[in-house]
Amino acid sequence: MRKRTDSSTWTYWRMVVGVCAGVAIVVIGSLTGHVRVTSTAEAAEDVDCAVVKCVALTFDDGPSPYTDRLLQILKDNDAAATFFLIGNKVAANPAGAKRIADAGMEVGSHTWEHPNMTTIPPEDIPAQFSRANDAIEAAIGQRPTLVRTAGGLINDQVLAEAGRQGLADINWDVIPFDWANDANTGATRTLLMSQIKPGAVVLFHDTYSSTVDLVYQFIPVLKANGYHLVTVSHMLGPRAPGTVYGSRENGPPVNELVDIPAANLPALPNTPSPAPMPNLPITDIPNQNSGGPNNGS
Repeated sequence: MRKRTDSSTWTYWRMVVGVCAGVAIVVIGSLTGHVRVTSTAEAAEDVDCAVVKCVALTFDDGPSPYTDRLLQILKDNDAAATFFLIGNKVAANPAGAKRIADAGMEVGSHTWEHPNMTTIPPEDIPAQFSRANDAIEAAIGQRPTLVRTAGGLINDQVLAEAGRQGLADINWDVIPFDWANDANTGATRTLLMSQIKPGAVVLFHDTYSSTVDLVYQFIPVLKANGYHLVTVSHMLGPRAPGTVYGSRENGPPVNELVDIPAANLPALPNTPSPAPMPNLPITDIPNQNSGGPNNGS
């Protein structure tokens, strides 16, 4: 039998044929449904939180000038998260909301204009939900099933209306006060280190560049401790409309996390803060949540 000489020409064409065959398999498989291209957010969701440690990071009050940078950070870390968006900010910036959904993140409602839902006139409650839902659906093509009221404030009347509109209320397990600690992220980080445990829903706001910086440097800590970053719905499962999850307070410290050396934290990039996006005025809750006339947080 004649022995073939493995020339460089033969090696080159063998590589070309192999690459073409691989591309063909992926293309044909994608078209037929036998091969699915998975995004980083989808990969983050492909975990069993009953077996591995999961945490759900949530971000209120967007979309904001800092959302796109946060989305890139989550993508780079194969992480998913849930964003509770203010309806009038979505109406002012539907493209920003769509980028959140297109990145594979979960989108929930944060009401139309962020009022204290327990003190507004009862006749105004339905529109706070429906107008936000309409704006979000128009922007991303999907109606939200989760809502978080401003400040986590809710009562039986508000919860009943949420249920009528197909919404489950989601509060949190960990509140690190990132808005109050805007200039002191060390305090926020200390709370995160002492409060996070498996299955925790964590409240953040993507309306602060300091929060995005903190998340950028804190995700490596979570990953080093074996955590998977997933959405609320993935971690908690389907929530019945009209039900409420979580509380408005931190529980007792758990100190479950082990810190990593400071040298292992990614260096913060030089990211100047962009100007706040234009949006309709909102009604904020003094001393309860982030906000104000400047950025509608």
